[in-house]
Amino acid sequence: MRPLPLTDPGELPLTTPGRALWWVASRQRGLLALSLTAGTVAMVSQAATPLLIGRAIDDGVAHGFGPQLFTWCALMLANAAVLVAAGAFSHRFDVESWLRSTYRLAQQIGRSASRTGHRITRTLPTGEVVAAVANDTMRVGEVFAMAGRFVGGVVAYGVVAAIMLSRSLTLGLVVTLGIPVVAGVLGLLVRPLHARQAAQREETGHLTSLGSDTVSGLRILRGIGGEGVFAGRYAAQSQRVRAEGVRVATVQSWLDGLQVLLPGLLVALVLWIGARGAIAGDVTPGQLVTFYVYAAFLSWPLQLATQMLQIATRALVSLRKVQAVLRVEGATPQAADPADAPDPGAELVDESSGLVLRPGEVVGLVCARPDESARVATRLGRFDDAAEAAYPVRLGGVRLGDLDRTHLRHRVVVSEATPHLFSGPLAEELDARGRAVEAELLHALFVADAQDVLDSVPDGIDGVLPEKGSSLSGGQRQRVALARALLTDPEILVLVEPTSAVDAHTEARIAERVAEVRRGRTTLVVTASPLVLEHMDDVALLDGGRVVARGTHHELLGAAHDASARYRAVVGRGAEEGTPEGAPGRADEKEEAR
Repeated sequence: MRPLPLTDPGELPLTTPGRALWWVASRQRGLLALSLTAGTVAMVSQAATPLLIGRAIDDGVAHGFGPQLFTWCALMLANAAVLVAAGAFSHRFDVESWLRSTYRLAQQIGRSASRTGHRITRTLPTGEVVAAVANDTMRVGEVFAMAGRFVGGVVAYGVVAAIMLSRSLTLGLVVTLGIPVVAGVLGLLVRPLHARQAAQREETGHLTSLGSDTVSGLRILRGIGGEGVFAGRYAAQSQRVRAEGVRVATVQSWLDGLQVLLPGLLVALVLWIGARGAIAGDVTPGQLVTFYVYAAFLSWPLQLATQMLQIATRALVSLRKVQAVLRVEGATPQAADPADAPDPGAELVDESSGLVLRPGEVVGLVCARPDESARVATRLGRFDDAAEAAYPVRLGGVRLGDLDRTHLRHRVVVSEATPHLFSGPLAEELDARGRAVEAELLHALFVADAQDVLDSVPDGIDGVLPEKGSSLSGGQRQRVALARALLTDPEILVLVEPTSAVDAHTEARIAERVAEVRRGRTTLVVTASPLVLEHMDDVALLDGGRVVARGTHHELLGAAHDASARYRAVVGRGAEEGTPEGAPGRADEKEEAR
């Protein structure tokens, strides 16, 4: 089995589902060719078995036990060996085709979701994205898992039809024409099945979205006593999914029943005609056995064709959902012709607010409205080109939107106020760029004053965090996120409220260590805490969307102008929200919250 994930999953065409399916096939054409070859050999070997049995019977009746009978037995043994080997290889190639096509699409969805950011959740329900990865990619993969057997069945049908027509025109016509008629009758049920499957898929997507929203907001729902209302909504949507599932099962049951009944009637007809021919001497006993087995055998290619039609129908529905996810455009599209990147040490300037980050300075940004200062910080990270079109930010005189996105992400890192942690080893959670050694990981935890996290996680740095870091307190999650941001070691680092969930003593230690570690490298800290601001090289006061004053923390506190008074009011409020000596406060409560 080749390694997964794929190095380059490619770009799925977003025109039509049929074009997308053909593209997936072309991306693994070598593997698909092996699957089709092995499946064809296996099915043709099965088709050869009744012919060999019939010839052995006729020669045995005519000549008794002798060389001719033993020759046919040897040929049957060799054919069985080919059948077993081809079947084993066919299964292997089918499974690999299924996995590679499934993971190819899943990787593209994951890559698209990471690039589009918040745009994807604004455009599509979360459940649609989850269902696209968990269900739709698997249904597309089923086409390639089935392709080898389907093509083999078609080839085997042609071989059997030629053999039967050469032996008996009447029986050959009954079988070769009867199978397409049966297939046509079964095909009439596929369209309504398709429509009902699409309806069920829609309702399932709504149910997944409702479930994920309910789980993510469960704590809030319990706080306001609303879990019963949302549980009722989920139950009602579950019943709608169940009802659609029953409608699908109704058509599916008719299809499954007719798949057994109609081929069975065809076998009975062949047996009746063949028996009359054998009595009249027009058909030999061996030919009668061959025709009977072939009539039964051809029901297998028929079932394969029907299954392939159903699978392909589901896959086309699923591909539409996958394409809908991939069509969501990212908030920061890559520039068609990126501008030349400025040299290291360039100034980062937010023209709208007038904030200038000079090389090597550790700067604090203070604002009475935290949302306003957070918007400035996120503009510096280029998170949404459309929303920030009227508020240009330049690095070394070049607009961020004109720079290569990957290059910019390595030079400017923004750590937002709400930390997002993922499940997995703590070391991997910290080392986002995969280049730090253990000593660097431990030092980053020390700077963020997060050594206690090592005690909270079994096996320490090699331990595994649960989803969203739920085993950690709010303050621990915030400090892990701070250590992770520091380990990226960017040219420009923007930290938004990095100490809002810790107590005053911890905040003071973090502020001193972060300022020391980032000294000489451009850093912006959005905060109103005087414990942090006193360690900054410079502080900018933001008011009404503009920087109205700038200086050190003590200079702004001691100045006599109006801006200084506003600064004192903001910082004074920040000090009141901290923890006085010896008294527990709001920050301690956050730290202890789970």
